[in-house]
Amino acid sequence: MIVLASQSASRRAMLEAAGIPFRAQPAAVDERALEASLADAGPGDVARSLAKAKALAVSAPGELVLGSDSLVSCAGRRFDKPDSREQAAEHLRFFSGNVMELHSAAALVRDGEVLWVDGAVARLHVVELSDSFIEAYLDAEWPAVAGCVGVFRIEARGVQLFSAIEGDHFTVLGMPLLLVQAALRTLGVLPQ
Repeated sequence: MIVLASQSASRRAMLEAAGIPFRAQPAAVDERALEASLADAGPGDVARSLAKAKALAVSAPGELVLGSDSLVSCAGRRFDKPDSREQAAEHLRFFSGNVMELHSAAALVRDGEVLWVDGAVARLHVVELSDSFIEAYLDAEWPAVAGCVGVFRIEARGVQLFSAIEGDHFTVLGMPLLLVQAALRTLGVLPQ
């Protein structure tokens, strides 16, 4: 059994569906402060640093802790979860007609030692979004997408935002599950 350092319903659902035994113990990490300290780092490096910080923040002596994080970059700018519906609309207007890169990372830690960290990127091609579409979309999806980087849930109406997606489904959902499974096999947690 592993400890998932997250309260994300999506990450819990991925582990459950994959049959990976876990218990959830959310990490207390000031994500914005850590991001600010990494201002010059690339988005993939920031996502990996946040995943490590979350895993390291959970006290679970002797247990393997899985931390994960995702962030979006678009046209050279990084985006976090929106703070308000108005900010969500601003994000969507910025993404309109652009390619959004979703960086998902994960880290495995035991007793304060980082055993593994990696990440993956998905490229999501956003269709042109009219203001009326954005308002109708947020009427249907807010506040459910308030906790979603990129302001979408791919398993819901968020799929309407995209004309094409490059990358694996799990990365889009917020955790590079295929990479995590490979690491868990290497560490002997999952069978080979």
